[in-house]
Amino acid sequence: MNEPILAFDIETIPDTALGSRLLGLEGLSEAEQMEALLQKRRQEAGGSEFMPIHLQAVLVIGMVLRTDRELKCFSLGSRLDGERERIQRFFSGLDRLKPRLVSWNGNGFDLPVLQYRALRYAIPSAVYWETGDRLPEFRFNHYLSRYHWRHTDLMDVLGGFQSGRNAVRLDEAARLVGLPGKLGLSGSQVLTSYLAGERERIDRYCEVDALTTYLLFLRLERLRDRLTADRFRDAVREVEDFLLAHPEPHWQEFQAHWDRSFWEASADSA
Repeated sequence: MNEPILAFDIETIPDTALGSRLLGLEGLSEAEQMEALLQKRRQEAGGSEFMPIHLQAVLVIGMVLRTDRELKCFSLGSRLDGERERIQRFFSGLDRLKPRLVSWNGNGFDLPVLQYRALRYAIPSAVYWETGDRLPEFRFNHYLSRYHWRHTDLMDVLGGFQSGRNAVRLDEAARLVGLPGKLGLSGSQVLTSYLAGERERIDRYCEVDALTTYLLFLRLERLRDRLTADRFRDAVREVEDFLLAHPEPHWQEFQAHWDRSFWEASADSA
């Protein structure tokens, strides 16, 4: 893996500012606006609270960045001033590094959300939107095509590009291969945690999802024979070294629940 790899995951909440303008809810508290938006959505969607893509605000972007120098796992979340800065940093990183993007259901959710939020804030990205007009190497391998590898949506690929019919949750895919899956929080609990002021908890949860996505990517690369068994083990050992070097509770919990015996036993056969 000579190219930079960027595995990512986002967590969102309803865009109360936009939704309140659409519904005329100005003057209410954020919690009251949120409940009004959710109530309207439940009425429209048969009880579902899942907001349309354009009404999703990005709360945190969790990322694992693997370069030829190091492996880093971090989040663009509560430590930044706001949503615009998170999205700006994400796209500026793409412009700078031109990495291979890796996601779980990124085509179905994460990237459409980021695209609409970039539209909202007028955040440009020459590299993300490039299709070969200026960079010839992007002509047949760019971020926007579902069937190119510059963005690899693991759920889409593993589901035979029938992600609607063959959708699998990240938590279940993780447990399939001995990874911990969700630890202490699920996507459905993010809004409750946000309203309770637990921003850092959401950041950590998103980082764990990004690392899980990266490890699943390593297994896919082994399946595709783009990693030999030895290089696969080296890449996994690099993740282990990262976990050992970071004593934060969410990384300790991840390490404690990772079924290493299963992972190692299946490495050669993967």
